[in-house]
Amino acid sequence: MAEQGDERRFGEYVAVRRHGHVAELVLDRPKAMNAVSTDMARSITGACEALAADRDARVVVLTSTHERAFCVGADLKERNSFSDADLVRQRPVTRAAYTGVLELPMPTVAAVHGFALGGGFELALSCDVIVADRTAVVGLPEVSVGVIPGGGGTQLLPRRVGAARAAELIFTARRLEAVEARELGLVDQLVDEGQDRTRALDLAARMAANSPVGLRAAKRALRLGHGLDLRAGLEVEDAAWRSVAFSGDRAEGVAAFNEKRPPKWPGE
Repeated sequence: MAEQGDERRFGEYVAVRRHGHVAELVLDRPKAMNAVSTDMARSITGACEALAADRDARVVVLTSTHERAFCVGADLKERNSFSDADLVRQRPVTRAAYTGVLELPMPTVAAVHGFALGGGFELALSCDVIVADRTAVVGLPEVSVGVIPGGGGTQLLPRRVGAARAAELIFTARRLEAVEARELGLVDQLVDEGQDRTRALDLAARMAANSPVGLRAAKRALRLGHGLDLRAGLEVEDAAWRSVAFSGDRAEGVAAFNEKRPPKWPGE
C-alpha cells in the first residue's frame, strides 16, 4: 500500500482518492477493463477494510479509470488456467471483495459507464445507489459460461427489481443498455455520457454534508430491516434510532438548527 498526495494505492489495481469527507474507491486495471483477478480482489478487500475503519469517510463512490468499462467481471483469462483446486482457493478471496463493498458501513454510490457485467455489475449492485451514463451496458451473464452470479447477484438483483424480473434477466444472461436498465430499476440515475463520476461525486457530497453518525445508522436500519415484517423492521429502526439519539451529532444537529447555522458534526 502506497500513499501519494490524496491518493492511497492498494496494490497495482485499486486506489482510494479523498474529496473532503467523500472517498473515491477507484478500479484501476485499464488493460483488462477492470476484470477482477485474484490480486485485484485482494486489493478491493484491503481498500474496503481501510475505508470501513476510516471515521472521516462519510460516503464512498466506486469509480473506474477505463473509458469504456466500469468492470467486466471475473478475469476469465486467469480462470482458464485454474485447476479445480485453484478455483476453490480463489473463491473466498473474490467473495471477500464483493462482501467488502457490500458491508461498507457508510453510504456508497457506484458511477457506471460502459460495460458493467457479471461481477462488475455485482460490485455496483453492492452499492446503495447506482448512477449510470448513457453508454452503460449491464447484466449478469454468468449462466452463459456455466456458472451463476457469485458476487451477490442472485440476492441483490431481486431486491432491486423483484424475483420474477431478476430470474428472467439471470436465466437469459442478457445485457441491458442504459435506458432499459433505468426503466427496469437496475440503475437509479441516468446521466449524459461521461457524467456518471461527476454526478456520483456530487450526490455523495450532498450526502456527506449530513451527520456521519446518522448516515451510518440509517444505512444499518435500511439494510437490516429489509425483508423483515413491519413489526420486526420497526424494532430494527428503533435500535438504530437509540444508537444516535444521545450522540454528539444529534446534539450538534439540534443546536445548529436552532441557531440557524451549518452544523459542525463531531462524528460521534
